[in-house]
Amino acid sequence: MAPILKGEVDIVIPTIRSLDFLENRRPFFEPYHLIIIQDGDPTKVIKVPEGFDYDHYNRNDINRIFGPKANCISFKDGACRCFGFLVAKDPSGRDMDTVAQHLENLTKPSTPYFFNTLYDPYREGADFVPGYPFSFREGVPTAVSHGLWLNIPDYDAPTQVVTPLERNKRYVDSVMTIPKGTLYPMCAMNLAFNRELVGPAMYFVIMGDGQPIGRYDDMWAGWCSKVVCDHLGYGVKTGMPYLWHSKASNPFVNLRKEFKGLIWQEEMIPFFQSVTLLKECTNDQQCYLELAKQVKEKLVYFEMSFRSSVLFVLTKQLEMSQNFS
Repeated sequence: MAPILKGEVDIVIPTIRSLDFLENRRPFFEPYHLIIIQDGDPTKVIKVPEGFDYDHYNRNDINRIFGPKANCISFKDGACRCFGFLVAKDPSGRDMDTVAQHLENLTKPSTPYFFNTLYDPYREGADFVPGYPFSFREGVPTAVSHGLWLNIPDYDAPTQVVTPLERNKRYVDSVMTIPKGTLYPMCAMNLAFNRELVGPAMYFVIMGDGQPIGRYDDMWAGWCSKVVCDHLGYGVKTGMPYLWHSKASNPFVNLRKEFKGLIWQEEMIPFFQSVTLLKECTNDQQCYLELAKQVKEKLVYFEMSFRSSVLFVLTKQLEMSQNFS
């Protein structure tokens, strides 16, 4: 089968190490253009197997291109991948072609207004079930394809600590549309999106080095992009494709990065659940600017919230230590 949309797709890979894994995935990645964002030390040599079409950027490139505004791209954090989004070009035991599955998701409609119990009705072997309104069967454009993972789950730090040996062995052969008005925790490890439909909303908020919160960059982009998709009438799909996740991050390092965010998210999510955008916002850029305006107006208390969250977490840690003693 010929690659889908060959020459029209960019694959963004943030990394701190050489990309030897590409050799094993050559048939799936070689037809497409790679954008490699090297995080951390820009003097470190990152090796890429021969034969791939790619552009390689490091922190020096980000500083050169952005100048005094380079701090809008996170440093020492996976959120650096949003620089790759910015420079991207326009125009069962078996190996899965994850790129092809993402493209299949993006090129077929979504059904956010009425849930189909056979999940994605546009996949081979599925269709609309009885009672599904015919007026909704045309579907809407799909803006985001959110894939999942096998083996090491993508958990937050507290869950990692209490389930260190847990592994996800369930492979579910399904894709579903996330209903309108429903948020979800987006993970950027296995993600594709249509840049023309929802590009600006995929900005990964500044995290990492020098920032008070880490590991929430992709979730921020997920909340923002879902609000924008709901407003503009686009769909978000989740499920296949799966990736094999084999490197577990250190849960105690993760806890240090995200512990403020554990409280922060409980205040953020109600905001995104209730926010509405002006009807005059008719494209992704206008929507994101309006969303940014409301964030600035309604979430100014977060500096205080960060301080209170530190006290809360320290109190909980003290309570837990007393319970175990």
